[in-house]
Amino acid sequence: MALERTDTLVVGGGQAGIALSEHLGKNNVPHLVLEKNRIAEAWRTGRWDALVANGPAWHDRFPNLDFKGDDPDAFVTKDRVAEYLVEYAEMVDAPIREGIEVLKAERLPGEGGFRVETSAGAIEAKRIVAATGAFQHPVIPPIVPETAGVEQLHSFYYKNPSQLKEGAVMVVGAGSSGAQIADELNRAGRKVFLSVGPHDRPPRRYRGRDFVWWLGVLGLWDMAAMKPGTEHVTISVSGAYGGHTMDFRRLAGEGVTLVGLTQSFENGVLSFADDLQKNVAAGDANYLEMLDAADAYVDRTGLNLPEEPEARQSWQDPDCLTNPLASIDLAKEGITTIIWATGFRQDFSWIKADAFDERGAPIHQRGVSVEPDIYFLGLPWQSRRGSTFIWGVWHDAKYIADQIAIQRAYQDYDGEAAIVSTAAE
Repeated sequence: MALERTDTLVVGGGQAGIALSEHLGKNNVPHLVLEKNRIAEAWRTGRWDALVANGPAWHDRFPNLDFKGDDPDAFVTKDRVAEYLVEYAEMVDAPIREGIEVLKAERLPGEGGFRVETSAGAIEAKRIVAATGAFQHPVIPPIVPETAGVEQLHSFYYKNPSQLKEGAVMVVGAGSSGAQIADELNRAGRKVFLSVGPHDRPPRRYRGRDFVWWLGVLGLWDMAAMKPGTEHVTISVSGAYGGHTMDFRRLAGEGVTLVGLTQSFENGVLSFADDLQKNVAAGDANYLEMLDAADAYVDRTGLNLPEEPEARQSWQDPDCLTNPLASIDLAKEGITTIIWATGFRQDFSWIKADAFDERGAPIHQRGVSVEPDIYFLGLPWQSRRGSTFIWGVWHDAKYIADQIAIQRAYQDYDGEAAIVSTAAE
């Protein structure tokens, strides 16, 4: 059987791979998209049952297709997002092959291009794009040993409260996932402890506009890099229950016990940093900073948006915030499960090229690798703050596809300069 060849091989059939396929098609670039599972698999099985999008449907979408039949201001379910991505892939006629895992890609010695080993055989491609996204491998910090007598799982594998053993639950991580899971478990009647690290917590809505709108008009989606010192600051926002501002004082008032950053474990006792008050205060400052920026924008532009002074009113400080716990004995508190909402790591070990730093992170400029004919898509902050969002990855995909088209044009040059007629002729 003849070896299959293509110009560009895209690895990953999620939102990044689909968006790139659309733009490659518009540039007439022959390509294939390989997905090891199903289209949008992470949305199907890598999320909990009740998850909804963190942004409204009018915003968290590709530019060329609405969420048909959905309220534009609604926060659609994870399954609806998966359906939407399938619809989009069909609309742009993306050449996606599902159920094919890429195992290794290495340069062809003495030739241009790559030999890519897959679970379905080898493919040769002139260039490759890693569009595997930001959420590849769940990370659980090595703090609590497996022998501790408590069930541990990453938020990636959490589905619903009934999945867990009876007893209290410790949720580590107060980004969007951790905060929403803690909220859901508390509403289900579980005793919940939530470990809160550094975080931003924007208002869900302010003066009649969702915070994604405010980020847009204030130019914050297009920030090219994080503020220095905020690399480990997560964002806590929720579209659940119709969408509301994630306020940790509110969660505590409803029964969740807040603790500081999880640090260590010994003899059944989990210990925390003395930073809960600092972390909550920094989140409050971020919230108020957004309100101030929004008010200033309204003043400058004269928009007729209603004032909302109640947005600056704060919930009363709960006892767990004024007198934070330094440690918790898991057995005494009846904690049977720890859910780690502690993020993901990326793995590009299948690319055999000198394209990564000592940590294994891609060395790139807006997704264009330092290694010729290698590209990345779907990286956090790839070009801007919005790069990992559906609409943001679409714009990054256009840039990558344009760069590929430019390189193809250069490579087509045969060494003979074109003869340009002068104006006099």
